[in-house]
Amino acid sequence: MSAIVIYCRPGFENDCAAEISHHAALREIGGFVKAKDNSGYITFNCYDPLEAEVVVRKLPFKEMVFARQWFVGQLVDKMPIEDRVSAISAAVEEFPLCGELRVETPDTNDGKELQKFCKKFSVPLRKALVAQETLLANEVKNRPVLHVMFLSNSAAYVGFSYSYNNSPFYMGIPRLRMPKDAPSRSTLKLDEAFHVFVPKDEHESRLQPGMRGVDLGACPGGWTYQLVRRGMMVQAIDNGPMAESLMETGQVKHKREDGFKFRPDKRNIDWLVCDMVEKPIKVANLMIDWAVNGFVKEQIFNLKLPMKKRFDAVYQCLNLIHEELTKYNIKYELQAKHLYHDREEITVHIQILKVPQNVYS
Repeated sequence: MSAIVIYCRPGFENDCAAEISHHAALREIGGFVKAKDNSGYITFNCYDPLEAEVVVRKLPFKEMVFARQWFVGQLVDKMPIEDRVSAISAAVEEFPLCGELRVETPDTNDGKELQKFCKKFSVPLRKALVAQETLLANEVKNRPVLHVMFLSNSAAYVGFSYSYNNSPFYMGIPRLRMPKDAPSRSTLKLDEAFHVFVPKDEHESRLQPGMRGVDLGACPGGWTYQLVRRGMMVQAIDNGPMAESLMETGQVKHKREDGFKFRPDKRNIDWLVCDMVEKPIKVANLMIDWAVNGFVKEQIFNLKLPMKKRFDAVYQCLNLIHEELTKYNIKYELQAKHLYHDREEITVHIQILKVPQNVYS
């Protein structure tokens, strides 16, 4: 199999294509992209079929900003409607033994119309694949994941990804419910970011009640809401009004200040979150300043993207952050992702592990 199938947000196919081409070139892997506007996916076709599997195994998926999910696979088309199970079973016969089956579609209107079918179809397909010994009878998390991405009733990409290097979510999308009492829909962006960037088994230690948070550009409080619901004490920084429901919790102190000028009195902030509408390079520099000065342990922030050259703008900001934090010998981990609830923006997470005291003292 020579194709790497990558899911993305419809309309961002070119950015996704530029990104996988960039990473392949860095690793001297030759190939070409096939992409269709607003299709919700692309394929990167390696000239050497063996290299496609190497990419999805060794290139860290968390480095892929615009990718929601990926797998190495092949197109199975012109399947007989009366027996699609046999066609797919034959295509995956030589796959490694998989521990999970995901029957999916691109995140498009056409895809949504197929999702009810996918749910029903997964039952007989799973039964056949277990009998064929391509799929384990019970779901096992440390085995490859078998993907079937239907494009139509008779065509699907089939393939597999590695459970340690993919998205754990169906179609790469966490399923979240909008809280009824949240001040704005932007609250889902931060909720999703916590699910994507913080491993589930670390939520208890890294998102504890009593932690201190700062929300820059907080009003009306969509992101503050997510910190409050996790029991944090929050400084909400914005010249606009905050939702009364948040102020009534007693966990929020509203400071009417410019988020770009505010700095905390003490270096004891656990979480800094920021969803301000500003040029991405300006926000990136602000986050660098907070990190270098040792003000905060973890950051989640959005970078608003320009209409054109979105890939270039993203990597300019990420490269700047890497360069500056490395220059000051700061130990950190960075992830960036175009989340499901993002629009013309990406979300970045930085965990600051160690800041040399002589940098800010």
